[in-house]
Amino acid sequence: MNTLKSETLPLQSDEDILIVRQKVRDWMINEKFGIVEQTKMVTATSELSRNAIIHGSGGTAQLELLTDANRLGIRATFLDHGKGIADLPKMMKGGYSTGEGLGLGLSGAKRLVDQFEIWFEPGKGTRVIITRWK
Repeated sequence: MNTLKSETLPLQSDEDILIVRQKVRDWMINEKFGIVEQTKMVTATSELSRNAIIHGSGGTAQLELLTDANRLGIRATFLDHGKGIADLPKMMKGGYSTGEGLGLGLSGAKRLVDQFEIWFEPGKGTRVIITRWK
């Protein structure tokens, strides 16, 4: 797998969520991803950006344009500085929220992308990586 370009953006405010969303959309348009692929990746990006800010005390989003054999992909890595996730299996089932949301952030994002990985260490934060291939 090769990285063609990469950019790291801060996640501290609602404005940062909009910037990350727009950057993902722009990259996908430039690489001629379909509208459904764009919508799914932008939606997942929005959910994970918001989680990093609300539940993770802020962090970063790293965007990468990838090639792997004969395909092109967009990968987004969200790293926050929160306390980690107390019960990951419960969070991944959906419908469980530690805030006022619907509890579909992590599980919903996973359903929208081709690859989803998550790591956390209690007290040290969470890292979520999503990838959408064309």
